[in-house]
Amino acid sequence: MTITSSVKLAGGTLSVCGRAVLSGVPAAVVASSAAARGAVDGVFLGADLAESASRHVVSVGALRSGADPENTDVRFMACFRSKLWWMSQRMGDKGGDVPHETQFLLVESRGAGGGEDAAYVVFLPLVEGAFRASLQGGAGDELELCVESGDADTRAASFEHALFVGAAESDPFAAIAGAVAAAKSALKTFRVRAEKKLPGIVDYFGWCTWDAFYQDVTQEGVEAGLRSLVAGGAPPKFVIIDDGWQSVGTDQPNPDDPAGEAKQPRLPRLTGIRENSKFQSHDDPAAGIRTVVRAAKEEYGLKYVFVWHAITGYWGGVRPGAAGMEQYVSRMQFPEISPGVAENDPGMKTDWITAQGVGLMHPRAVYRFYDEQHAYLAAAGVDGVKVDEQCILETLGAGHGGRAQLTRQYHQALDASVAKNFPENGIIACMSHNTDALYCSKQTAVVRASDDFFPRDPASHTVHIAAVAYNSVFLGEFMLPDWDMFHSLHPAGEYHGSARAISGGPVYVSDAPGKHDLELLKKIVLPDGSVLRARLPGRPTKDCLFTDPARDGVSLLKIWNMNKFTGVLGVYNCQGAAWSFAEKKTTFHPASVDALTCGVRGSDVHLISEAATDAEWNGDCAVYRHASGDLVVLPNGAALPVSLKVLEQDILTVSPVKELAPGFRFAPIGLVDMFNSGAAVEGLTYHLLDGAKLLDDNGSTPSSDATGLVCVEVRGCGRFGAYSSVRPRRCLLGSAQLEFTYDSSSGIVVLQLEAMPKERVHRIVIEL
Repeated sequence: MTITSSVKLAGGTLSVCGRAVLSGVPAAVVASSAAARGAVDGVFLGADLAESASRHVVSVGALRSGADPENTDVRFMACFRSKLWWMSQRMGDKGGDVPHETQFLLVESRGAGGGEDAAYVVFLPLVEGAFRASLQGGAGDELELCVESGDADTRAASFEHALFVGAAESDPFAAIAGAVAAAKSALKTFRVRAEKKLPGIVDYFGWCTWDAFYQDVTQEGVEAGLRSLVAGGAPPKFVIIDDGWQSVGTDQPNPDDPAGEAKQPRLPRLTGIRENSKFQSHDDPAAGIRTVVRAAKEEYGLKYVFVWHAITGYWGGVRPGAAGMEQYVSRMQFPEISPGVAENDPGMKTDWITAQGVGLMHPRAVYRFYDEQHAYLAAAGVDGVKVDEQCILETLGAGHGGRAQLTRQYHQALDASVAKNFPENGIIACMSHNTDALYCSKQTAVVRASDDFFPRDPASHTVHIAAVAYNSVFLGEFMLPDWDMFHSLHPAGEYHGSARAISGGPVYVSDAPGKHDLELLKKIVLPDGSVLRARLPGRPTKDCLFTDPARDGVSLLKIWNMNKFTGVLGVYNCQGAAWSFAEKKTTFHPASVDALTCGVRGSDVHLISEAATDAEWNGDCAVYRHASGDLVVLPNGAALPVSLKVLEQDILTVSPVKELAPGFRFAPIGLVDMFNSGAAVEGLTYHLLDGAKLLDDNGSTPSSDATGLVCVEVRGCGRFGAYSSVRPRRCLLGSAQLEFTYDSSSGIVVLQLEAMPKERVHRIVIEL
């Protein structure tokens, strides 16, 4: 059987499903087929160029909408690096709108006039050998492919699979997953999220020291933060001891530096693998960091302790010649910022790391460093590491075979050390949004999804939520996105906290001791320190993928996720601030003070049919609004209007309605006081009884027999809610009958689960 690809390059046109997507493709661009995989097929694009060089920029054709009858209507969403370390989103409809350093491009293609069904085209610039690719806009709506090695001596003129172009009809999420799977099959250098072991922290609430103490963290401060949260009834089960625990020192001033010039602070470098004096007990200095780890676990009930370090050891690397560090063969090397990054993040050209250089360990010695540091930490009871500053490696490839080669060597060493020393795969990747790292990641399963939470920057909060959601569309194929710490006691605390609760990733705060909004935290954290985590990375709904909820002044952002028997939607007003292409930073821009409105449908939860227990489910959903406590039943296709002002949000639990018998309909909601209430439902079965046999056409029965039983397994405690079209006859917990309330106008049933279950779940029976 011959399989014909729907993605073709012929006659200078790249077409998808017979519709032109790129026109005027130069003759230097070459295509090779990729085997069809599931719902996605595609081609690899490369180029045969006249001269060998360490960096090439070549057009792959013009991307534009409806310029002539043969063209398609297109619009795109790009994930590009607005900083060396981090990606942001950009929407547009022509090649010239694509930013420099675009690492992921999703294009919606429709026939001219928009009347045909959409096809979704995924452009993945890849890593080929020593070269890493990215996309950018050019003149005349050209889409350009940039391939670079980052090393003047690492050169090439021919590329075969620098760019993958894959497509699928009707389902953008299937297109993305299929494209990444095709890249995995071709490169054989990385694994996808579903193949990786998630560390245990993702199912628990945590605390990070960073925004509480910054680099002034001490053992006493760590204990004060844990004590405060435990006492408030929101017990953390993991802690991240961030920057501030290591032994570091600055270089001595250079007497040859020009006098009278404004000088940067001296860049600290690592001087030893053990903790500094702040984490050495006066009673037992030799115990080192073991003391605070023991206190965290034995006195405050934590399960996991993580600590921070940079991928090069510290921000300035390892100090060359430091006593006891000679075996890591550190040499000074000065970062070289790529033109694409310099275009978006010009401050990196004068950043203190660029100006003062990095003490770079030799690639053949770096495994020894990771292994010795991690083994020391593991022996002290540490369970994992947050590894920061990862993108710096791309700037240090000169003399090491290029950026991709150096990154690959460091990550292979890091993966091996984590696998050896932290058996629960205890690692979080941070400042790591380049594809050099993504396409060689086989071990790391959790990645920070955006730039930091900045508690003192009012422009950052809406930007943060939009960025984590759109970046997760791409990053979520490789790892579980971590939406970062936040402050609970903060004007945007609920805005951030609710988003973390539906993100599917780890949830942790960076509150200073005693500064908590405990009522907010109790919407996220159960009394045992666990969280109700959704099953997937939270991502924008299909109808939000190509709108710009940070800039366009009219759109709200809807984020969807899945639980076992329900879905969840978060709706956010993210208008008013965005990354500025003119100022190269996040800035405010005019936004309406009035509320914006969108429609919410059950089908906005992309995989909601997987939550239905009935193969013949008709699409009706019960929808519970967390903010108001309202419950409505949405018929298939119907929309519920949601209106929000800037920095407002609402969380909606979406539950497929089961019809047991005519007139008897039911849908679980979950723990209604928790943001992700539906994740509490871990088991759900329906049983018809004898009373169902006696129903007339109106769903009524002259008998006193029950019609059906609903058996629900619930994790956690608090108010449990459900939709029922009829008042339940009774509700049972084990053999005990529970009191409940029933509102006949909405159909909401609420009963109280007073305490955490003695086993994993409460087993509730609702008799209808």
